[in-house]
Amino acid sequence: MSQNNENTLSGKRRLAQIVGILRKHHITQGIDPVKFREILEDLGPTFVKIGQIMASRQDMFSARYCNELVKLRDNVAPMDNKTVRQMIEGEYGCKLEDVFEYFDWTPLGSASIAQVHQAVLKNGQIIVVKVQRPHIYEMMERDIALVRQASSLLKLSEILGNVVDIDIVLDEFWETAKEEMDFLNEAQYAHRFKQLNSELKYIGVPHIETAYTTSKVLVMEYIDGYEINDLEGLKEAGYDIKEIATKLAENYIKQIVDDGFFHADPHPGNLRIRDGQIVWIDFGMMGNLSRGDKTLMKDAVLAIGRNDTQKVADVILTLGNHDGHIDYTKFYDDIDSFMNRYVSADLISINLGDLTQELFAIAHKHKIAIPKGVSMLARGLVTIESTVMAIDPHMSVIEIATNHVANHVSQNDPQKELTNFLRLTYSATQSSMEIPSQVSQLMRMLMKGRLKINLELMESSVPMTMINHMVNKLIVGIVAAGLLIASSMLCMTNMTPQVLGIPAIGFIGYLTAVGLGIWLLFTVIKERRQRK
Repeated sequence: MSQNNENTLSGKRRLAQIVGILRKHHITQGIDPVKFREILEDLGPTFVKIGQIMASRQDMFSARYCNELVKLRDNVAPMDNKTVRQMIEGEYGCKLEDVFEYFDWTPLGSASIAQVHQAVLKNGQIIVVKVQRPHIYEMMERDIALVRQASSLLKLSEILGNVVDIDIVLDEFWETAKEEMDFLNEAQYAHRFKQLNSELKYIGVPHIETAYTTSKVLVMEYIDGYEINDLEGLKEAGYDIKEIATKLAENYIKQIVDDGFFHADPHPGNLRIRDGQIVWIDFGMMGNLSRGDKTLMKDAVLAIGRNDTQKVADVILTLGNHDGHIDYTKFYDDIDSFMNRYVSADLISINLGDLTQELFAIAHKHKIAIPKGVSMLARGLVTIESTVMAIDPHMSVIEIATNHVANHVSQNDPQKELTNFLRLTYSATQSSMEIPSQVSQLMRMLMKGRLKINLELMESSVPMTMINHMVNKLIVGIVAAGLLIASSMLCMTNMTPQVLGIPAIGFIGYLTAVGLGIWLLFTVIKERRQRK
């Protein structure tokens, strides 16, 4: 009972602290990108992490906020030796010295969720140990609940409604953080990544010591060698810088369009060069794409390379989540304007980061939310481009992506192509067989006065009379076509009386259909002359 009381008091103190920080920054008077970043920094590690996630969601937040939040960096004091020892021994159930021959107490890095130490196992294997901070799960869970309370107290949803949906941000952060806080996930990700890239001799992955890995302690092979942006060291060691940049870019594109499983944080700190291999490290943040999303990514790359405006727009609409109330005229105009800015540009001169930000800005403008996996991909692409450019400023990731996808399409397995062709042919045949029944149903609805035509008015300036004329002409055309079909069917009978060898009813139907057709043609010609 006393423990519960203590937790309650701790929660109240933290809530008061959160509310005090928000009031210190005069949150009720509005917000701007700099103020928002400063608030997150003052609130502590949980909120710094939230801000880092927000920085990648350019489909949800304006570019001004995303660009400012990129400046957020983990600046967390390292755990003391006693705490590190307690965490490790608590997981292993034995003394730290029983597992490690040597343990370096000076951390290699310290972040909001964990910190990393170098060590040596009893068998002499040099490894790194990633140790989770104590009670970090409970602390972040408490902070998120308290922010929801503070948001309600200060009515932040009303104040920040045009900037950020707090509930969406907190929900996404919590899902991402829970995955990151289970190191068994990271171990599985590393294993999967290694399998998918096993055929590439130039790609390396550190070995995970599964016998020593738990949900809160991760042990993996220590990777020495050169940092990937240590250009002088690499040149002195005889490496070809351009080759490294090319292979890094090609491998990342392969992760996306071939595997659908990619490293979501490909900055230089997570890459090493060792024994002729590009070694990827730290698999805490990985992205997944479904088979459909992988296909859409290929379509998007080819569409941008071929300046196919329609295809780019279709990909965004298919990928994104929206309520359907989109001004399609303005949306396609924005995509067309976007494509026109790049149509005359050489692929080498296109900045992938700018291109991605513009596409996300268009999605944000039209309230199209991009799924989590794709938003992680966008951040990964921007990061990999900056990493590649730091190695070789003349390298174009988008050119490599276009070539990779084009080659992949041209080298597809003929058997697979035939299967796809047969599947599409079967689907088209099935659809075409439904046409007569659909036409019959349409005619029955028309005869019963039950036909409804749904139209979405894109612009309030479109005159309703114009819509009426369009609907009237459509109905006249359908009636004329119906009369022609019905009259032709009557001609196959011996119904009497007849006119010129044609049943009288059929003859009248023909005359009426021809008359409606002439009226329709005359109306169209007249309207064209009026427009001129």
